Amino acid sequence: MRPTGLLALTAPLLAAILFATPTLADSWRGTYEVHGVKGEDMLKMREGPGTGYKVIVGLPNGTALEVQSCQRIGNTRWCKATLQRARGLRGYVSESYLREK
Repeated sequence: MRPTGLLALTAPLLAAILFATPTLADSWRGTYEVHGVKGEDMLKMREGPGTGYKVIVGLPNGTALEVQSCQRIGNTRWCKATLQRARGLRGYVSESYLREK
Protein backbone atom coordinates (compact mmCIF):
# COMPACT_ATOMS: atom_id res chain seq x y z
CA MET A 1 0.00 0.00 0.00
CA ARG A 2 1.36 3.45 -0.91
CA PRO A 3 1.78 6.00 1.92
CA THR A 4 -1.02 8.16 0.47
CA GLY A 5 -3.37 5.18 0.59
CA LEU A 6 -2.50 4.50 4.21
CA LEU A 7 -3.06 8.15 5.07
CA ALA A 8 -6.44 8.07 3.34
CA LEU A 9 -7.47 5.12 5.51
CA THR A 10 -6.17 6.40 8.85
CA ALA A 11 -7.11 10.09 8.58
CA PRO A 12 -10.86 9.56 9.21
CA LEU A 13 -10.10 7.31 12.21
CA LEU A 14 -7.69 9.85 13.68
CA ALA A 15 -10.21 12.66 13.17
CA ALA A 16 -12.93 10.64 14.91
CA ILE A 17 -10.69 10.02 17.92
CA LEU A 18 -9.63 13.67 18.20
CA PHE A 19 -13.14 15.06 17.92
CA ALA A 20 -14.75 12.45 20.17
CA THR A 21 -12.39 13.14 23.08
CA PRO A 22 -13.44 16.12 25.21
CA THR A 23 -10.74 18.74 25.42
CA LEU A 24 -9.27 19.81 28.72
CA ALA A 25 -10.84 23.22 28.24
CA ASP A 26 -14.30 21.68 27.94
CA SER A 27 -13.88 19.42 30.96
CA TRP A 28 -13.13 22.38 33.23
CA ARG A 29 -15.94 24.63 32.06
CA GLY A 30 -18.41 25.44 34.83
CA THR A 31 -18.96 27.08 38.21
CA TYR A 32 -16.21 26.86 40.82
CA GLU A 33 -15.36 28.54 44.09
CA VAL A 34 -12.05 29.59 45.61
CA HIS A 35 -11.03 27.02 48.21
CA GLY A 36 -7.93 26.22 50.25
CA VAL A 37 -6.35 29.67 50.49
CA LYS A 38 -4.59 29.82 53.87
CA GLY A 39 -5.15 32.43 56.58
CA GLU A 40 -5.67 36.00 55.47
CA ASP A 41 -4.13 35.33 52.04
CA MET A 42 -6.14 35.52 48.80
CA LEU A 43 -6.03 33.74 45.45
CA LYS A 44 -4.49 36.11 42.92
CA MET A 45 -6.42 36.62 39.69
CA ARG A 46 -3.87 37.57 37.02
CA GLU A 47 -3.95 39.14 33.55
CA GLY A 48 -2.45 36.00 32.00
CA PRO A 49 -1.69 32.34 32.76
CA GLY A 50 1.39 32.58 34.96
CA THR A 51 2.98 34.27 37.96
CA GLY A 52 4.76 36.74 35.70
CA TYR A 53 1.47 38.48 34.86
CA LYS A 54 0.09 41.46 36.76
CA VAL A 55 -2.33 40.72 39.63
CA ILE A 56 -5.85 42.05 38.90
CA VAL A 57 -7.48 41.27 42.25
CA GLY A 58 -7.19 39.00 45.30
CA LEU A 59 -10.04 36.51 45.82
CA PRO A 60 -10.93 35.12 49.27
CA ASN A 61 -12.18 31.59 49.91
CA GLY A 62 -15.79 31.17 48.79
CA THR A 63 -15.58 33.53 45.79
CA ALA A 64 -17.67 32.09 42.94
CA LEU A 65 -16.13 31.94 39.46
CA GLU A 66 -17.26 30.85 36.02
CA VAL A 67 -14.39 28.94 34.38
CA GLN A 68 -14.19 29.03 30.58
CA SER A 69 -11.05 26.93 30.04
CA CYS A 70 -7.83 25.73 31.65
CA GLN A 71 -4.33 25.14 30.36
CA ARG A 72 -1.19 23.68 31.88
CA ILE A 73 1.82 26.01 32.03
CA GLY A 74 4.78 24.26 33.67
CA ASN A 75 3.53 22.51 36.80
CA THR A 76 0.43 24.69 37.21
CA ARG A 77 -2.95 24.48 35.49
CA TRP A 78 -4.23 28.04 34.90
CA CYS A 79 -7.94 28.65 34.40
CA LYS A 80 -9.45 31.54 32.48
CA ALA A 81 -12.32 32.70 34.68
CA THR A 82 -14.90 35.41 35.29
CA LEU A 83 -16.23 36.49 38.67
CA GLN A 84 -19.86 35.45 39.05
CA ARG A 85 -20.87 38.72 40.75
CA ALA A 86 -18.79 40.98 38.51
CA ARG A 87 -18.87 39.53 34.98
CA GLY A 88 -16.60 42.28 33.67
CA LEU A 89 -13.78 41.10 35.92
CA ARG A 90 -11.89 38.28 34.20
CA GLY A 91 -8.47 36.79 34.36
CA TYR A 92 -6.51 33.66 35.19
CA VAL A 93 -6.34 31.73 38.47
CA SER A 94 -4.51 28.61 39.59
CA GLU A 95 -6.66 25.47 39.44
CA SER A 96 -5.09 24.31 42.71
CA TYR A 97 -7.38 26.66 44.64
CA LEU A 98 -10.67 25.85 42.89
CA ARG A 99 -13.37 23.35 43.72
CA GLU A 100 -16.54 22.59 41.80
CA LYS A 101 -19.57 24.33 43.21
